[in-house]
Amino acid sequence: MKRLPGIEVKDVQAVYSGPEGLLWELLMGEQIHIGGLRSSMDLANKAGIEAGMRGMDLCCCTGAGMRFLVRFRGVSHMQGVDATSAMVEKGQRRCREEGSASRIEFTLAEATKTGLPPGAADFVWGEDAWCYVPDKAALIAEAVRLVKPGGIIAFTDWIEGPAGMNDAQAERFLRFMKFPNILDLAGYRDLLVHNRCTVRVAEDTGRFVPYVDLYVNMAEMQLTYDALRIIGFDAAVMEAIAGELHFARQLAHEGRIAQGMFIARKQ
Repeated sequence: MKRLPGIEVKDVQAVYSGPEGLLWELLMGEQIHIGGLRSSMDLANKAGIEAGMRGMDLCCCTGAGMRFLVRFRGVSHMQGVDATSAMVEKGQRRCREEGSASRIEFTLAEATKTGLPPGAADFVWGEDAWCYVPDKAALIAEAVRLVKPGGIIAFTDWIEGPAGMNDAQAERFLRFMKFPNILDLAGYRDLLVHNRCTVRVAEDTGRFVPYVDLYVNMAEMQLTYDALRIIGFDAAVMEAIAGELHFARQLAHEGRIAQGMFIARKQ
């Protein structure tokens, strides 16, 4: 596991309460994860998410993943957990606007200590957001606690790729992304096994490279004005962000970062 000391939950809250969060949504859409709807559908299909199930989304942001599950998979109820009040408030508003508020609830809390009852969910869901959580072991333990016996833990996340990062690369990448640490495939798989789960899928989705290329191209070829407006037309800040996006793209092309998919069943 690569770590960057000093990154805390408050740093992530600052990102998603300010212009940086708006920039991510501009480039990636309301589903702020690699692959958007295609990734969500792939995860749901492989995890066997079916109509009538009840789920929990840890680090749910504005609840786009929950709205997908209710609309496209017929999930009967979703409980989202996020630590950023601005995201919870925006998510509640979007659920009301889309007519899904009766089936989707939000809890303002950290994903490692939700305060929700144990064994109440058929599945726990996450999409490219658990990378922000400092204590990955406590996060996986909480996810397993929340599902019933035989329940499913299904998530994607940004991970260290097979080529790995050296210390300097990891420090630069983690600092830009506000990730306190980053696991690889084996790291998440081992945590799931340690928490008495049977791991069905632990794989690189192969999506990171084409999608990071897309985001860089969108920022430089189509959405430059929109991005500048979000950051107050500060060209120096825009140049710095562009440099970090190019660095992330380089890491992806070199196999040093990737998107992992994990599906496990609680024993």
